[in-house]
Amino acid sequence: DSSFLHFHESDCDIGGSSSCESMLSLNTEKILSQAKLLAEQKRFPFATDNDNTNEELAIAYVLIGNGLYDEAIRHFSTMLQEEPDLVSAIYGRGIAYGKKGLHEMKNAELALFELSRVISLEPDHPEVFEQRAEILSPLGRISEALSDLTKAIQLQPSARLYRHRATLYFISEDYATAHEDFQRSLELNRNQPIAMLYKGLTFFHRGLLKEAIESFKEALKQKADFIDAYKSLGQAYRELGNFDAATESFQKALLLNQNHVQTLQLKGMMLYHHGSLDEALKNFKRCLQLEPYNEVCQYMKGLSHVAMGQFYEGIKAQTKVMLNDPLPGQKASPEYLKVKYLREYSRYLHAHLDTPLTEYNTDIDLPGNFKDHWAKNLPFLIENYEEQPGLQPHIKDVLFQNFESYKPDVQELICVADHLGSMMQYETPGFLPNKRIHRAMGLATLEVMQAVQRTWANSKVRMNGKTRLMQWRDMFDIAVKWRRIADPDQPVLWLDQMPARSLSRGFNNHINLIRGQVINMRYLEYFEKILHFIKDRILVYHGANNPKGLLEVREALEKVHKVEDLLPIMKFNSKTRDGFTVNTKVPSLKDQGKEYDGFTITITGDKVGNILFSIETQTTEERTQLYHAEIDALYKDLTAKGKILILSAELGEVDAVCNLILSLVYYFYNLMPLSRGSSVIAYSVIMGALMASGKEVSGKIPKGKASIKISKYISSLVDFEAMTAPGSEAFSKIARSWMNLKSISPSYKSLPSVSETFPTLRTMIEVLNTDSSHCLKKTIVVV
Repeated sequence: DSSFLHFHESDCDIGGSSSCESMLSLNTEKILSQAKLLAEQKRFPFATDNDNTNEELAIAYVLIGNGLYDEAIRHFSTMLQEEPDLVSAIYGRGIAYGKKGLHEMKNAELALFELSRVISLEPDHPEVFEQRAEILSPLGRISEALSDLTKAIQLQPSARLYRHRATLYFISEDYATAHEDFQRSLELNRNQPIAMLYKGLTFFHRGLLKEAIESFKEALKQKADFIDAYKSLGQAYRELGNFDAATESFQKALLLNQNHVQTLQLKGMMLYHHGSLDEALKNFKRCLQLEPYNEVCQYMKGLSHVAMGQFYEGIKAQTKVMLNDPLPGQKASPEYLKVKYLREYSRYLHAHLDTPLTEYNTDIDLPGNFKDHWAKNLPFLIENYEEQPGLQPHIKDVLFQNFESYKPDVQELICVADHLGSMMQYETPGFLPNKRIHRAMGLATLEVMQAVQRTWANSKVRMNGKTRLMQWRDMFDIAVKWRRIADPDQPVLWLDQMPARSLSRGFNNHINLIRGQVINMRYLEYFEKILHFIKDRILVYHGANNPKGLLEVREALEKVHKVEDLLPIMKFNSKTRDGFTVNTKVPSLKDQGKEYDGFTITITGDKVGNILFSIETQTTEERTQLYHAEIDALYKDLTAKGKILILSAELGEVDAVCNLILSLVYYFYNLMPLSRGSSVIAYSVIMGALMASGKEVSGKIPKGKASIKISKYISSLVDFEAMTAPGSEAFSKIARSWMNLKSISPSYKSLPSVSETFPTLRTMIEVLNTDSSHCLKKTIVVV
């Protein structure tokens, strides 16, 4: 009876019944039998030339294999008392400490101590470095783990070691280096579906979606039932904006495992952002059946209910997320940070379901600090905040409205809105078509058209409880109203209505184009255009501040073909060594020769080559007033010319009105006066105001780049096109080149009034909920 077998079975007491003794002896016999075979074949690390020592070592390694770590440690320790430098025993004891659980720091320290002893005694064994890396990495000591794996690879490269190191680079968000290691691993052993999957993910995170898709497909060739590969393929197609292909991939993952929570969650989120809220809800509910405490599914379930006007169910789900308080020291989830804002906003929406939209103003009603914190996505820590009243029982939830229940002219209105909304879709990676947003912004376009026509005919409008002539902000507020209700998750708020303290500090609209190696794929098409602008500004800067070095800088800039190439240029001047900012300027139409601040481009880099490439607009009170004065002047001119146009439809007048509309929106885009949604809101105003002038946009926003006479590049994001254009006239030319303006169809005049047909939040939510498939069966004549 050796001391190493002093362990206990959970359901028997040693020294008790004979059956318990026979069970113990059976385990003993099994362990001794396995150990004998292991010793004979020397199938354990650092086997010796002594058969008896090998048998004893083998017993301890079998104990590790059976999960009896404490017994294995005792057995190794007994051997080390007799032979302190027995490498296999030191190594085995280190492995056993590691297997016991790294959640206890003592185990981790002992494991690292033992493995380091082995390395000092036997420095040429790659498996020891790999084992030490496996313990270092969960402790967050990634750089040390990477160093160990590099040493192991130097000693004996293998597919497994490259894959292991690649995984750590991936966790560190060094996707380019991770990609290189996954590739090396796959060259040594092609048949590795997991390595192929992760190779695809290194592409995905760098915005290289098509390459990612090829890798995911290759992983599926190697492993046809690879659920994670189907899930990742679905997410890549979703980012490309290919809804059908994404749906097919998610569906294949769920056919393999209908209870795969991650796929249900991702598919549900895609459906929500596609505007298919009913289908999204099914996925979130299934997800919560499997994982009742899944915060993402719970939050999205609450959001989906609220978006559809089902406030009681929505707030119930939101409250469950609020109850999941993070533990001390634990980082709060994004859902936990957002949920109280959503609950408060949901209560506000519910209270106003049946109040005429013309009689209140959300920007004025919501408390200033609440709006400020919500727009900045800050934790809900607002002093002296008074909660919105709870749900009032007399206000019922929104009921589903069948398409057929609407009158024929309203059905036509809905179908035309769907068509107009689809014209605003960006055909570029990262923008998934959202049929709910399409309908909302199509209706916004028609309402803008009708409101502008009434204004030009000297009719007043009812806004914020007052009857008066429409101002430019009222025109945009129509679109803001529809964008807000289409997705209540996003705070679409006027920045100049924020608290004065927030405005005095400046309210930043910030977009990361590249952060580290993570590329914002939505803006890839613009990198080259922005790069040209930066290179021009660098030359101007050095011409003024470093004239002697200008030639050297110019030669260096000729070799710059991508943003990363700018990093060495920073070293030419001590002030820009760690990075630099470049400001765009927006020329005034009102005061010739005057310029306003546009947006700021920032580039910083580290020694490794990771960069931050970002743009931001800073909304201050002074900047806002300058832009408002410009927009006021253009709107006044537009209204005057619009009134003339109503009386005389001369071609020159129409052309002038079109240019004024585009110029006005050019300044709106550069001001970026909203916390979210500025782009689609502005475009719906463009379309609606142009329709009021008798012109309809028949061309879609172009996909990617297209060489045309008036501009070297034309890209697919209208806001960026305005922000990077040298002036309003250039933006007008670029926009008109793809809009393909034509005379408006007379049928638009017979459409019912949008504001009268949908006068309340309830009626707006009803029309956004109603099924749109009927419109596909109708023939929409727009001539």
